[in-house]
Amino acid sequence: MKIAVFSSKPWDKEFLGKQFENKHELTFISQRLEPESVDLVKVGGKEHEAVCIFVNDDCQKETVEKLKSSGIKLILLRCAGTDNVDLEAAKSAGIKVYSVPGYSPNAVAEHAVALVLSLNRKIHKSYNRVREANFNLDGLLGFDIKGKTVGVFGTGRIGAVFANIMKGFGAKLLAYDVYKNENLVKETGISYVSLDEMLSQSDIISIHMPLTKETTHIINDANIEKMKKGVMIVNTSRGPLVDTKAVIRGLKTGKIGYLGLDVYEEEKKLFYEDRSGNILDDDVFARLLTFPNVIITGHQAFFTREAQENIVGSTLENVSNFLEGKDTNEQTKEQKK
Repeated sequence: MKIAVFSSKPWDKEFLGKQFENKHELTFISQRLEPESVDLVKVGGKEHEAVCIFVNDDCQKETVEKLKSSGIKLILLRCAGTDNVDLEAAKSAGIKVYSVPGYSPNAVAEHAVALVLSLNRKIHKSYNRVREANFNLDGLLGFDIKGKTVGVFGTGRIGAVFANIMKGFGAKLLAYDVYKNENLVKETGISYVSLDEMLSQSDIISIHMPLTKETTHIINDANIEKMKKGVMIVNTSRGPLVDTKAVIRGLKTGKIGYLGLDVYEEEKKLFYEDRSGNILDDDVFARLLTFPNVIITGHQAFFTREAQENIVGSTLENVSNFLEGKDTNEQTKEQKK
């Protein structure tokens, strides 16, 4: 099968190239998929049958319609979330969509924990001080996680791994999710509570929800107001779950004491490229960078060797599923009633 791989990076060529070799023909395209770049599926005169896309590719209705006109029959996601794809438009166009929902929950959960620990113990500050031979400890005071209340927003695969790690620290665990994970309750003793209870009781909040209309900007002015003063918020899921301007207001008042982000709601214009020689024209993001109690990483939580191998393996399996008429991991299949 001929597959156009959009938003491709060196690691995509390494991992995809190795597992897809002699099985399918890949064309690596560094540009993001969007309406203006759809014509690249015809690069080199090739008639691609599928596109393989990543989190910041735009596969909304206009793109989908252009993909159909270009003869694309399959959209392969190298990620778990499908919020960047108009699934209804894909169904109408007769294009199948497959994702990799369980590639490596450990990678993302462990990165969330890394942000919690770095924020708490001021690792970023300490690292810079020691490199300048400054061994003063002023301003580096942290707190024990043991005994603190950790709120887990979303208890799917990633949230469950995060909760188990936090249990190891001796934290009290609260969960907010529309679906109750009974196995997680047995494993960790986590308590499912209302949104308001979660917000008011948590010392640390870690977000692991999918992005939907209902969850967009779930961290907003009204909900921040319900939180403990000095709360820590970590988001390794999707950028638009957090209203960035609202958290800036919360940081300025001290309501939010720590903020760790691996995602940002306008990241498409920033992440995955070296922009160190450019003027940063995103004023909101620039303001975030001025806070000493904010750590931002560039959507790298998924980026472990094991996760890459799992993503590629699942993507290869999804191609086989499509060719064999199987709907495992298909996001456009008809739901059973």
